[in-house]
Amino acid sequence: MRLWAVCVKGPRILKLLITVVALLCSLPAPANAQIEVTEASIPELQEAMETGAVTSAEITRMYLSRIRAYDKAGPVLNAMIWVNWDAVAEAQMLDRERARTGPRGALHGIPIILKDNYDTFDLPTSAGTLALAANIPPDDARQVQKLREAGVVILGKSNMHELASGITTIGSLGGQTLNPYDLRRNPGGSSGGTGTAIAASFAAVGWGSDTCGSIRIPSSQNNLVGLRPTKGLSSIDGIVPLSHTQDVGGPLARSIEDLAIALDATIGADPADPATTILEGRELPSFVSALDPSALSSARIGILESYFGEGGVEAPAANIVRQAIAKMVELGADTITIEIPNLQNLISGSGVIGHEFKWDLIDYLAAVPDAPVSSLEEMLELGLIHEALTPGMRRRNAPESRDTDAYATALAKREPLRNAVVSVIEENQVDALIYPTMREPPSIIGQPQRGSNCSLSANTGLPALSIPAGWTGGGLPIGLELLGRSLDDARLVALGYAYEQATNHRRAPVSAPPLLSGRAARPITFTVRTIAGGASGSTVRARARVHFTYNPLTGSLAYKIRVSGVRANDVFALVLSTNDEEGRPYIERRLSGPSVAPAQGMLTLDTDERQRLESGEFYLELMTRNYPFGTGRKQVLPVRR
Repeated sequence: MRLWAVCVKGPRILKLLITVVALLCSLPAPANAQIEVTEASIPELQEAMETGAVTSAEITRMYLSRIRAYDKAGPVLNAMIWVNWDAVAEAQMLDRERARTGPRGALHGIPIILKDNYDTFDLPTSAGTLALAANIPPDDARQVQKLREAGVVILGKSNMHELASGITTIGSLGGQTLNPYDLRRNPGGSSGGTGTAIAASFAAVGWGSDTCGSIRIPSSQNNLVGLRPTKGLSSIDGIVPLSHTQDVGGPLARSIEDLAIALDATIGADPADPATTILEGRELPSFVSALDPSALSSARIGILESYFGEGGVEAPAANIVRQAIAKMVELGADTITIEIPNLQNLISGSGVIGHEFKWDLIDYLAAVPDAPVSSLEEMLELGLIHEALTPGMRRRNAPESRDTDAYATALAKREPLRNAVVSVIEENQVDALIYPTMREPPSIIGQPQRGSNCSLSANTGLPALSIPAGWTGGGLPIGLELLGRSLDDARLVALGYAYEQATNHRRAPVSAPPLLSGRAARPITFTVRTIAGGASGSTVRARARVHFTYNPLTGSLAYKIRVSGVRANDVFALVLSTNDEEGRPYIERRLSGPSVAPAQGMLTLDTDERQRLESGEFYLELMTRNYPFGTGRKQVLPVRR
């Protein structure tokens, strides 16, 4: 039975979701498959299918097993809203077709994920809101049509910021998606569900939408690559709108090559999307053919200095992107620092989301037979918008007319802004402008995400590519953005490919490692003992025994401490210590303080701390009155007994 066949309104939605989770948990893991799908590229999966090492159906089962293990269990990433339970059967049909006539192309049999604002005739399109949980469009979005023609397997729909109206990926239907690189932080949005899902290898590639950053921001914050294409290079027909003037759709991927394959399959003109008329009389780019590892040797890059921030919390991203620029110079690129005159005044007020959203959504819902609701206003009246987002949605529902003076003013500002950017690019003869995708790292969940540089591309319609630039000291990914000329998207992708091939900043998140016999890793329990007292002849030998439970999927390190051989008043501290890059010791985490002998607690380790713990770089030290600087340093290494 397809998921949509039992999708209904009202209280039964909760029952449906519970049923979905139960089905997912009962899904059998594949047996004897000869490939590991974690971090696998599209070409690697195709080669494995072509050689007979694995089938599309087996690959599909492996991805579904990862969703079962990590989305609603384990780290509970919460990246998925809907799962297609016919996916394995559809993959089997594609396997039979491959055997009969060969593959349709590079995406034949490849499992993919769609953001939940892409129309599909066989799965709900809810745009992350309870108000649309029963919304079944009559047909597919244009890009989805092209993907089905290419032979993909659609695994399901990813969570998103409700109605795409924000960048932290939270909504009334899907709740909050977590960042797999730090479960305390948001994944970027509004396509954060796709970002988390692809970073965690829930599929080979995923699709998102970008109205002001929602392909590029989750790419940056999930160590992925994502292109906001030139407005009109691909169709937005069938994507639940936020702003028809600014909306674009496209893939997020773990590598530039995968991105190029996905783009080649989905770009092109569409009579249902007037913006695609810019393609008339033009040959479509071939992204795969454009890939060139030496592309930077002939490139000229303009450094947009005003977009690097003002230090402080913005300094880490700026420094990482500057290091990336230095690497590009090593690879042969020429750089120039540039300024766009009067940029702040030009860009201010040129966004049109607040003017178009209410009316675009009404138009979309009117075109869907038996749509559950008819407007944003009705959603608000029914109380179906997430409580944290309701005030903002009320503001976006405020315009009383489609055509206002403020809207006309905003539209009028866009062409002068675009002309100013294009003039700077042409006058300085640069292939692209470069700056941080986000000036700040991913925010803690519940806090606003600041530091976005999304508007320059969104408000000009020019293409922009986000690619991994490096990592903060705490193990958070940072992305850089390359903005180029209209319809010069393939050149941007080629530049990104050259940088990627020379640096390889891609890392899999520690929260979603490869499965073991189809199952997630279990918590590791181990004990470490240390003594403060030195030689065995010492009269005072304080002993500490710490029982640890480490969950490698969540980074939690629970501990229970017992100290003996000394009075509680003589205990100063029990700590985890490590060494810096020059070998000097320092205290990383404090487990207990003065006068505490038995104690227990829980630490949440960031990505960098988890990697150091797992590589044996942490030590247990006991400090007492007789040994205030600690002795008996013992390695803390999670090992299964």
